[in-house]
Parts: sequence; C-alpha cells; structure tokens
Amino acid sequence: DRFRLLTGGARTLLPRQQTLRAVVDWSWDLLDTAERTVLARMSAFAGGCDLDAAEAVCGHGGLDVALTLGSLVDKSLVTAVPDADGMRYRLLETIREYAAERLAASADEARATARRHAAHYLAFAERAEPLLRSAQQLPWIRRVETELDNLRSALHRSTGADPEPETAQRLVAALAWFLWLRNYRAEGAEWASLALAVTPAGAPEGSAAYWRGMRLQVLHMFLLTESKGAAGFRTPEFAALAHRIREVFREGSPETTRFPGMLWPATAFLTGDAAGFHPDLAHSVENCRRHAGDWELGVTLLMRAHSAIDMTGGLDTVDADLAELHEIARRCGDRWLRAQVASAAGEAALSRGQYDTARTEYEECLRLAREVGAQTEAPFALARIAEAAYCAGDYDAAERLLADADREADQQGGVYDVSSFARLLSAMLALRRGDDDRARSECARSRAEAAQINPPPQLSAGLDVVEAALTAREHGPQAGLARIGPALTEAVAAHCAERVLACLAESAALFLEATGRPAESARVLAAAGTWRAGQPRSVPEQTVLDGLPERTLAALGAAAHAEAEAAGRGLTPAQVAAEITRQAPLSGS
Repeated sequence: DRFRLLTGGARTLLPRQQTLRAVVDWSWDLLDTAERTVLARMSAFAGGCDLDAAEAVCGHGGLDVALTLGSLVDKSLVTAVPDADGMRYRLLETIREYAAERLAASADEARATARRHAAHYLAFAERAEPLLRSAQQLPWIRRVETELDNLRSALHRSTGADPEPETAQRLVAALAWFLWLRNYRAEGAEWASLALAVTPAGAPEGSAAYWRGMRLQVLHMFLLTESKGAAGFRTPEFAALAHRIREVFREGSPETTRFPGMLWPATAFLTGDAAGFHPDLAHSVENCRRHAGDWELGVTLLMRAHSAIDMTGGLDTVDADLAELHEIARRCGDRWLRAQVASAAGEAALSRGQYDTARTEYEECLRLAREVGAQTEAPFALARIAEAAYCAGDYDAAERLLADADREADQQGGVYDVSSFARLLSAMLALRRGDDDRARSECARSRAEAAQINPPPQLSAGLDVVEAALTAREHGPQAGLARIGPALTEAVAAHCAERVLACLAESAALFLEATGRPAESARVLAAAGTWRAGQPRSVPEQTVLDGLPERTLAALGAAAHAEAEAAGRGLTPAQVAAEITRQAPLSGS
C-alpha cells in the first residue's frame, strides 16, 4: 500500500470552461467516504506533512490513510513530493481551502482533527527537543524547520479562542531552544506571551503546571531581550518578576535546572540588579551538577567562564572550567555548545595576548555556528576575529573583518551587543589612523547601540579610553585626565578585569606625563604593569606607550624614577583611581 504513494495514476482532464469551484465540487462528488474524510482532515496541515503525521491526524476511525492518500494522489487532489526525510504530502492551496470548508461543516470533527494535529506536533516537538542539542542535531533542525508551519498552527490553536494551556506551555517549552538558536526570538517571545496569557493562575506550588509556568516566565524574559531595550526591563513589574524567579529557582531540584530555568541568575542583568549574580551563578552551577545533564551544566559553566574572564581576578580561575567545558562539549556533540566553548577559549587567549590562538578559536566558533545555523553568532565571531587582528597590529585585516561583521549583523538585526562592540573597535581603528571625526561618530553609535542592552562595563571602559584620547587631542591632556579618573573609578566598582583597569591607568600615565608630572606618570604606569601580572599589552596599547618610560626616566633621573616605580607597584586600582581624581583638577596643560 505504501508503495502506491510513490506512484501516480491517470490524470482526469476537466473542461476548461468550468469554474474552479465547480471543478473541485465535481472532484469531491467522485470521492468515496474515506477519501472525503482524509482529504478534509488533511486541510489541518500547514505546509504539508509526512505519512506518520497523516496517519496520526487523519486515521481516526480505522481509516487506511496510506491507501487513501495513494488514491488522492492518483486523482491529483494531493501531491506527493520526496524530501530528505521521505515523502511529503501537500494540498494545493485551493484544494486545502475547499477541504477546510468541508471539515468545518462539522464542528466536532474539526475540533477533534485540530486536537489530534496539536497532539501529534507536541509529541514531535518534545521528541526533537533534546536531539536539537546533540550530535544528531542537524537532521532534526532540518525536520523542525520543515514542520515549522505545522508547529505554528498547533501553537495558534492551543493559545486561541478554545485554548489548551498545557499543550501551549509544553509546545513553547519544547521549541524554546530551536527558536533561540535559529533566531526566531521575537516570534518566540510572542508565543511565550500568548501561552502565559492562557495559563491559569494558582497552580499548586511544586506541581508540574507550576514549574511549566515558572520556566515560561524565564523564557519570556530572555526572548524579549531581542526586542525590548534595556530600559524596558527597568520597571517595578520586571524587578518583582526577576526577584520571584531568583527566589524560586535558587531552590535546588531537577525542575530548576531544565532549560531555560538554569539561566535564572542572568535575570539580574536584565533588571540592572546584578549585585548577587556571581553567588547566584555558583549556586546554579552546583544545582546543575546535582540535578542536570551535561548540556545544562555546560551552559551554566559557560556563563561563569565568560563572566570570570571579564572580572577582576577571574582570568586565573577560568582554566578548570574551560577544561571541563571541552570535555562536556565532546560528550554532547552539540555544535552550538562547541562553538561557545571555542568562543570562551578564544576570549581567554585574547586576554592573555595569545592572538593567533584566539583567532583560531574564534574561527572554529564561526565554522560551527554556521554549520548549525546559529546565524546571530556569526557577526560576533567575526568581530572578535577582527579584535584579534587589531590587537596583533594587523589593522587592515581588522577593518575588513569588521565590515564583514557589520554586513552579517545588518542581515540578522537586533544584535545590539555585537554592533556596540564593533563600533567601539571601529572607533579605536579610526583613532589609530588619526580620523578623529569618525572615532567620535563611532563612539556615539556604540553608546546608542549599547543603550538597547545592558552593556558590559568593559565596553563602557573602552569607550571612555577612546573619548578621553579624543578630548586630550582637542582640549589638552589635562582634559583627557579629567575623563579618565571617573572612568577608572567606575571600572574598579564594576570589578573589571585587570587588563581593562590597566588600559585606563596607562592612558592616565600618558596624560600625567604630558602635563608635566613625570613622577606621578611613572608611578601609575608601574601600577598598571603590576596589575597585568605578566600579560602583554596589545600592539596598539604598546605603540601608544612607546617612549613614555624613557621620557619619565629622563625627567626624573634613575633614582627618583626607580623610587616612583617601586611606589607604584604597590598601588591598587582603587588607590590609582583616587590619585588620578586628585590630580585631574591641577593645572598642567
């Protein structure tokens, strides 16, 4: 019987002068009861279906769907087209509309068919969900893409006038990772909102319905990050929701570690209340170790690794997490996870001045992201490869790569974090080339893009360095120094990584020397070198400082210079920030 579905029979020729409606009516009248029933039920599918779906949705009542579909294919009412996963059956839109009209003639039949359709695609989505994060993900991503219209139809029905809250919640949860990975995030936020709208209040605490609702709240917040600016989360309502999420998910259990629940610590960044992020993240990691699988643990470790690299004292702690992440990624086989691990390794290498290694890691991140179709990761990886080129002194390559990143970011839209970083890097390149107008423009664009997100403090610090240099060029080094003091104070308060603090302090050392304070300059430069703890400066950072130690040595003499350096090596970032702030009001330009 199934073989008949691969064959086509004679085609009935119809008089051209008949109206289309009459043609379809005539064809319908020639069908037997089974053919009419299957054809009407086939109208429930959007974008066609495979045989398993057709049998699940259309076979109620003991119908032989395979045999009946073969007959409908013979009569040109159903098309059968092979695809990568087998045969796919579709109705031409005119036939589908007619069949839907026939199905709707019986409200009970239409309702029952829609429920079977939703049940089938819920089961499909829940089967696919873990496989989308496995080594088998590529064919499953393709299958979900193929069935996306049917999944949307099931979501529409379960959140519509006759809602089925549990089906809606489970469907959104099962599709959550796919929607994020494949950049259907705005659409996902809308489905999450609709599912929340039909979710009854008052589910018993700890029940399955309770946890479905809580995870849906977490998912909704994160999907909204693509469409809601940072200010949109700074409301009492979102603050209360984030507090509630942290309160609930801090309790360790398997339910708190299922995606996206294990991301709960990051809600603090959305609402601007990040004081407890790091202890909360440590708590989430331990919850995942006790209750979750490799993938969930890997995601929390990635959050910890990325945040550690960017914070004071964090770089020395990241290697153990990176080693574990490489092993987890190998076991999982998920290309997205492997891409993220490569990205974290690239970031660590970049921070240590290992620019060739960083570029290799980011290129691997880019390759894997493209392979899995995580297109929003591509502009980020390109921008970081551009940064590696810039730090190595290859400014032409950095500009070419930034142009590539910009094109990809424009295609994806909404990648404000990438855009703000790319604009900062472009400003740094313009500053290097003496194009002050462009550097100012790019800084302004970066800050505008960053306003759409919760910008990391190291981005603000980088912009402060460029803007201080521009200010010094226009108004003199004393004016530049006046900008660096507050910037360093803010970076210290935000616990920025030592290399970020050192870059700010080194800018201050330049301005201090230029305003006739060589001892203060030598002291601050020595402090910055100590914070770097042997990690090299980038080529552009070193180029800016070329000749500075020699100038302060010539001005002070060997003994006084050595004394200033010795004093500086014992200064903390907070002490240097305070000294720069004291020095800034002094005249010296």
